[in-house]
Amino acid sequence: MSQHPPQSIPASMIVEALRVEGVRTVVTVPDTHQRTVLELLATDAGIRLITCATEDEATAVAAGLWIGGDEPALLIQHAGLYASVNTLRGVAIDGQIPMFYLIGLLSREPDRVPRDSQRSMVRYCEPLLDVFSVPYALLEGPEDVAQIGELFRRSRAKRGPAAALIGMPTA
Repeated sequence: MSQHPPQSIPASMIVEALRVEGVRTVVTVPDTHQRTVLELLATDAGIRLITCATEDEATAVAAGLWIGGDEPALLIQHAGLYASVNTLRGVAIDGQIPMFYLIGLLSREPDRVPRDSQRSMVRYCEPLLDVFSVPYALLEGPEDVAQIGELFRRSRAKRGPAAALIGMPTA
């Protein structure tokens, strides 16, 4: 854990980081942890927001958008990552479709690193990404927002998944 406690990241910083990378669509299964990002995107004229019922559906929609020439990103919660592991593997990894995920770590305790969480949903997120060799970074505050662009570009360059884990609820 960094020497500073984790902080909320303003939604405007996350949306601007996506805009800089050319993201035109965010596909989501709503995440209360990133509620402020979703609220901002809902009124943003430059980035379309598509809400899906399941993470498998969101992954398939994002894949179709990318195949059609769009630049999508996915915004989900860690529970949704678990629910869509087979689609992550089949579409993003085996299908070599670039997938950039913003994953909210709902109920993450600010006084401990996620791998030491008492909550299994938080504790197993990074190890699950490791199992599938998905590059990721834990965003602990506004100073980490630049990693969104790095991970987004990495997903495109390697034609596969990459993820930014949002440590604290967005502001």
